[in-house]
Amino acid sequence: MTTAHLTRNQLRMAICLVLLVATAGVYWPMLQHGFICFDDDAYVVGNQHVTRGLTWSGTIWAFQSGYAANWHPLTWISHMLDCQLYGLHPAGHHLTNLLLHVANALLLFLWLSRLTGTIWRSAFVAALFAWHPTHVESVAWASERKDVLCAFFWMLTLLAYTRFAEKSKTQSSNSKFYYGLSLLAFACALMSKPMAVTLPFVLLLLDYWPLGRIAACGMRSAEFKMSREAPDHNPDGSQANPQFSTLNPQSFIRSGACLILEKLPFFALALAGSIVTFLVQRTGGAVLSTETLPLSSRLENIPLAYVRYLGKCVWPTHLAVLYPYHSHHSLLAISGAILMLATVTGLCLWRVRRYPYALVGWLWFLGILVPTIGLVQVGSQSIADRYLYLPSIGLFILMAWGLNDFVHDHSHRRPAVALAGATALAGFLVCTWIQLGYWQNNLALLSHTIAVTTDNYTIYNSLGAALELAGQKDDAFLMYSKSVQIEPRFAESQYNLGMALLRRGWPEKASEHLAAAVKLSPDTAKMRYSFGVALADTGHGEEAFAEFTETLRLDPGYADAHNRLALACLQLGKTNDAIVHFTEVFRRQPTNAEACFNLGLALLNNHQPAEAAGQFAKELQLAPDEPKAHYRLAQALLQQDRPAEAVQHFREALRLKPDFSEAQSELDKILAAHPELR
Repeated sequence: MTTAHLTRNQLRMAICLVLLVATAGVYWPMLQHGFICFDDDAYVVGNQHVTRGLTWSGTIWAFQSGYAANWHPLTWISHMLDCQLYGLHPAGHHLTNLLLHVANALLLFLWLSRLTGTIWRSAFVAALFAWHPTHVESVAWASERKDVLCAFFWMLTLLAYTRFAEKSKTQSSNSKFYYGLSLLAFACALMSKPMAVTLPFVLLLLDYWPLGRIAACGMRSAEFKMSREAPDHNPDGSQANPQFSTLNPQSFIRSGACLILEKLPFFALALAGSIVTFLVQRTGGAVLSTETLPLSSRLENIPLAYVRYLGKCVWPTHLAVLYPYHSHHSLLAISGAILMLATVTGLCLWRVRRYPYALVGWLWFLGILVPTIGLVQVGSQSIADRYLYLPSIGLFILMAWGLNDFVHDHSHRRPAVALAGATALAGFLVCTWIQLGYWQNNLALLSHTIAVTTDNYTIYNSLGAALELAGQKDDAFLMYSKSVQIEPRFAESQYNLGMALLRRGWPEKASEHLAAAVKLSPDTAKMRYSFGVALADTGHGEEAFAEFTETLRLDPGYADAHNRLALACLQLGKTNDAIVHFTEVFRRQPTNAEACFNLGLALLNNHQPAEAAGQFAKELQLAPDEPKAHYRLAQALLQQDRPAEAVQHFREALRLKPDFSEAQSELDKILAAHPELR
């Protein structure tokens, strides 16, 4: 059956099937991928609220938590549901992302074809969205569930709003229902990812084109009737926007005010979401201060970032999981970027009556990127592929409708343009397949990122951690060193290099880097603790004591810090304080045999033999073959004048460790004093 014989609904179904099969096919290999070291631990693998599955307490936590410097409760709940269904098998989590991405592509096609009445242009936009390589990051990264989930509710919002606009023209009673539905879907989008705050502005753009609601809301009935009877095309063959050909400025202002008032609930939700997000990210330490990244550097990066995003959409090469922030740019580059953006914006405004879609698509692209463009800098990236997931749709619309106007009334151009479009889609499919391969594991992803970026100290540090996890400790050490060399002010790489040196048995050198890490990030408990360990290993007991104390101020439940502080107290003769901290360790870790032994030893040194004997007996329940526990238990029994029992434990210690000279010496003394025990 040819296209000409297909009904519009059959053609839509056929296109949906092609989108589904091709998108699922190109992304299917990611079901064999694992989790990666970026965020997947915090979002899934190491998050106990998530790994427990979907629970009532977890749901409450999702709505109350600003964990990972974000408030997106629906995203947390979706991760919990995945753990409920699949456990910690990565394939299930990746499958959910893939299903959401396919659903988003289909919803985009169905919404756009209904909104504009076009099928092939809408299909082209949906295919670009589904197969564009920059979207691999949002789909293949388990932690980026927030992207695909937010986009899903974004598309539902657009569908519901379109129905509302259609119903409101006929003053249907159902219009309020669809308005409420669109508002609910928007709230869900905000609870999936705060980037959805720009959606009310997109709805205003759609009111302009293609809905043409400015005319319906702002013109007098006679004017509106005349505009509806105007021709669909200009004399030169380009599409017209008849609603604006007769609209005077007063009507434009009235209609704009009317539509803005209509969206006040949307703007209220967006404002609330923006405030919550800013507070959560600032509290979580994700927002960089002006001292860390000056405002001037951020302003310089904005036009360059927009141009780079535009380039990634048109020519998606050298894609990376993280693009480092370079604070110094040439004046020529900044000026050129500003000129380019201003020129495109000016052209869209100049030709708005003839090509309204151009302005809508361009402002869609520019506007949705505003929350991530860097005025409020979150993280160390200059741009991110994942931020293009929704903004790129505006450019795709501009391209599809622009190409249609290019071939309108010029039939000889159609084959060449159709071939170019098909070639571009095929090329994007291949590039997506290749890009997806880099996401199969940490080493592949991070090595590729280093290959396509420069001075990427964050990635060098992460690659070091991945290499260390793979057992390649020497290579990991080199990566940490490279990261510190590029950016000495990066606390995490200073810390990791210090820990690598500590594990190599070089506590003096380790102390230098751990001290730098603590200075850069003084409120990080793990860095304080590790610096204390290095100080203790180099004989700086009092300084170590101070670091362990500060660690516990930052994190009172840090069991290892309690243990090391207790040992430091013993060295400084503060036995009672040592007992307090050893007791806390054992309370938090009741199966920790070493903590049990240390507590017993502190009690023994504090002349509390009965309590000490009880602790050593508990340790022997946890570790029956520990000779030191038998030896210390025997000493505690001797202090209680129980030599017969002490002899048994001295002998057991010697059985387990025949060369245990201290135990042999103590046993000989007892037997000499009590020959009846021989």
